[in-house]
Amino acid sequence: MTRVLGLIDGSVYSESVCDLGAWVAGRTGATIELLHVLGRREVASAPDYSGSLQAGARRKLLEEITALDAQKAKLALRRGRLILEEAAARLSIAGVEHVETSLRHGDFVETLQAFEGKADLVIIGKRGEAADFAKLHLGSNLERVVRASTRPILLASRHFHEPRSFLVAFDGGPSVAKAIAHIAQGKLLQGMEGHLAVVGSPTSGIEAKLEEAAKDLRAFGYVIHTHRLQGEPEKAIAQRVEELGIGLLVMGAYGHSRIRTLIIGSTTTQMIRACRIPLLMFR
Repeated sequence: MTRVLGLIDGSVYSESVCDLGAWVAGRTGATIELLHVLGRREVASAPDYSGSLQAGARRKLLEEITALDAQKAKLALRRGRLILEEAAARLSIAGVEHVETSLRHGDFVETLQAFEGKADLVIIGKRGEAADFAKLHLGSNLERVVRASTRPILLASRHFHEPRSFLVAFDGGPSVAKAIAHIAQGKLLQGMEGHLAVVGSPTSGIEAKLEEAAKDLRAFGYVIHTHRLQGEPEKAIAQRVEELGIGLLVMGAYGHSRIRTLIIGSTTTQMIRACRIPLLMFR
């Protein structure tokens, strides 16, 4: 892993994105690029009600709206630069040597797609700037990012705690197979205790895949434990994460079981809400 793209805004989650990025950089030596996107709504004007006004009043109102738009755009730009400067300083204090910053206007996902080609990993907070106002909702851009990104995505929780162990929500699908290969061949989780958990009554096929995955990771020096859990996937996995004090949850965004609705349906949403730790997701 040589390059990480951190998506930040003005929320408290951006601090966790930076701390998680510093942790990744410390373990892999990656360069961190911080990206802040100024969406169209941040600089858009109020609705134009000038159509019902007389010509002189209409012209004056349009001039005022134009001036207001220009002022809002300047303030948004200054705020964006300040957000990036503070985030870069946080990473520098944490010991990250290679930090780059980018500020862009436009659609969030389109901008992400333009930038992620150079990245090996994308980090984003579970929630955004409305985090303190809509506590039951995940970030508005989160699902769009997971749907659109072609890179592994690391979801930052509200508060950062350095992970010491990881648990893979194993369903035997291609996404989780990619996760296993990434863990085995990468530096990020080396030296950490690992757990593979399958929910439900495993078939002979998934049981064989589970043992094969555990064998592959052990071959790379990992200490791996396997678990067979019962119940609803999100509840069973969240409970095991809590019981074991797991620091990082790894899962595929798509799979063969109910876990495949993660981020795309209710199971994913509930999993992200239930587990107050970072999630590393693979497509």
